Amino acid sequence: MIQDDAQICPVCSGAPGPFLTVEDKAYHRCPTCHARFLAPAHFLTRAEEHAHYLHHENEVDDSRYRRFLSKLADPLLDRLPAAAEGLDYGCGPGPALAAMLTEAGHDVALYDPFFAPDPAPLSRVYDFVTCTEAAEHFHRPAAEFARLRGMVRPGGWLAVMTCFQTDDARFATWHYRKDPTHVVFYRAETFQHLAHDWGWHCEIPAKDVALMQRPLG
Repeated sequence: MIQDDAQICPVCSGAPGPFLTVEDKAYHRCPTCHARFLAPAHFLTRAEEHAHYLHHENEVDDSRYRRFLSKLADPLLDRLPAAAEGLDYGCGPGPALAAMLTEAGHDVALYDPFFAPDPAPLSRVYDFVTCTEAAEHFHRPAAEFARLRGMVRPGGWLAVMTCFQTDDARFATWHYRKDPTHVVFYRAETFQHLAHDWGWHCEIPAKDVALMQRPLG
């Protein structure tokens, strides 16, 4: 486990340094992948996380929520073949993105450690894997991303949406940091670094969205 004096970045295994302390919580910054992350000593328990997620109001038919998700859905749909197979990883209690992709003609499986915990979908491979508003919750992001990329077929896509951290000066007051379940914060450069390290192609079609394609070879 990484202590407050973190020696290893949980995203890329780089060598991070202290970033800042806010409300007695220690944060670190990785100069390799540019992620910022909370020291694990400050993580919520699993039960506390679950209780917090129950307050989320993300309904499948909520038009405003669908517009929010379209920032990832639209560019991903532009890149998918017809009748593709996908997985919505971290779908939450209201899998609106899966519904949108299904309505577009694709077959979408669901997985969420709290709301769709059947592990069977994790043993398959897919044309695409989506991870929207979930990566910021990862306690072990390197292991999670290894799992995600292992489920993507050659030529397929890993599509991630999370609010990119861009301004260190505003980090302490940033609304995204204040969510107690958010423990790791990414920049566009973080995903570009990961994709380069994997030998994948990375596109940033919009702020907060990374589309990473596994090569065919």
